[in-house]
Amino acid sequence: MPQVVHSRVRALHGPPPVAPIPRRFRSLADREAVAVLHRAARVLVEALPELTDRLVEALREREPAYRSAIEADAAEIWQEVHHSLRHNVASLIQPREFREAAHRTSRRIGEVRAEQGLPLDAVLHAFRLGGAMVWQDLVDETGRRHPEDVRLLVHVAADVWNFVDEHCAVVADAYRRTERRLVWRRENRQRLMTAALLDGTAQIAELPDAAAMLGLPERGRYAVLAVAAARRAPHGTARPPLALPAGTDALWHPGPEAEFAILPLARPEDPEPAATGTENAVPGAPRDAADAELAALAAGLSAPAGARVGVGSVVEGLAALGEARRLAETALRACPAGGGVVLLDEHLPAALVVSSPDLGSALAARVLGPLDRLDPADREVLIETLTAWLDSDGSAQRAGARLYCHRNTVLNRLRRFEQLTGRCLTRPSDAVEVSLALAARRLLTA
Repeated sequence: MPQVVHSRVRALHGPPPVAPIPRRFRSLADREAVAVLHRAARVLVEALPELTDRLVEALREREPAYRSAIEADAAEIWQEVHHSLRHNVASLIQPREFREAAHRTSRRIGEVRAEQGLPLDAVLHAFRLGGAMVWQDLVDETGRRHPEDVRLLVHVAADVWNFVDEHCAVVADAYRRTERRLVWRRENRQRLMTAALLDGTAQIAELPDAAAMLGLPERGRYAVLAVAAARRAPHGTARPPLALPAGTDALWHPGPEAEFAILPLARPEDPEPAATGTENAVPGAPRDAADAELAALAAGLSAPAGARVGVGSVVEGLAALGEARRLAETALRACPAGGGVVLLDEHLPAALVVSSPDLGSALAARVLGPLDRLDPADREVLIETLTAWLDSDGSAQRAGARLYCHRNTVLNRLRRFEQLTGRCLTRPSDAVEVSLALAARRLLTA
């Protein structure tokens, strides 16, 4: 029987390379040994049902993983073992005629067992157990009928065990290829299902399967986080674009303009919220534990330089993730161009502006348009002063401290703004318009 060596280094694609090494010179004793091997193997072919029974029983006793498979479908395992033994023993007699069929059988076993989730170690153990049983039967058969020829089998022992190793390698290669294909298929299904949830196109009937597939409670509380980095990572990267606080669970999904993270907010020890008929939380509503948790998470985020992060409001259930994504995108649009983190519930006026950019631009032009007649440097001083005053809750003293000028300077600039625009900053409706106009100018001006 020709000796073969199976390459231990495998290409990523294509069938496993199994090439025979140059045939070594065989002595007279070698040729006699091959004849003895063939004679004993022919007897084994005739006794394959009994050999199959013994091997299946050995697998039941010695390999726990196969024990479960045998108990589930003993007939299927018996047929698989019998088919493999028939081709492999025939390959010992006529390697050229049966070698490829034996390889196909071993590859098929590796694929099927990978699909069924049987451990690879168990499958390889079964092949080596079968190889040991075949070798022992060859020796026993020769010793029983021609005891003087047993010594000749030493000359072909290496060939037989190389043959076993060759098929173990074929099985392992097929198993790993199938395993990679199954992992890719499962991850692709998860990506598609996550995309459907975030797009709001998932069907209600699909939600239980989606919850099981993604490991998320169907009626849990969620928020979505959107990240637009200054320099996007390659599409489909497994590395999240933002480091979340320790202990935060998140399911990341790449989008065309931003990366999204689904944030489960209901803790495992918390009871699931009862269905209320209203799936979506109202931004700005009184906070519960989930809102407080989300606010703490947003406060703990540290965005990379130039990255913009939008954190949407809390929603109820997987079915509301589409709305959660839209809220996160709104928060993202409310982020400053230079980067930062915006929690939607804390920036609702800015969210209103970016939700209707045309109206926001019209408001900015109506309120701030008169400032365009000024010198640009003069205009920016007024806008900077007005912004500092609003951020200081209407305190000229604190605004002056921020601007490094006297409070009277702040008040003089505010009066000049009122004269130019016709707005009165002490009138609530005018103050709201001015605040929204400034937000529109900051967020919508390229």
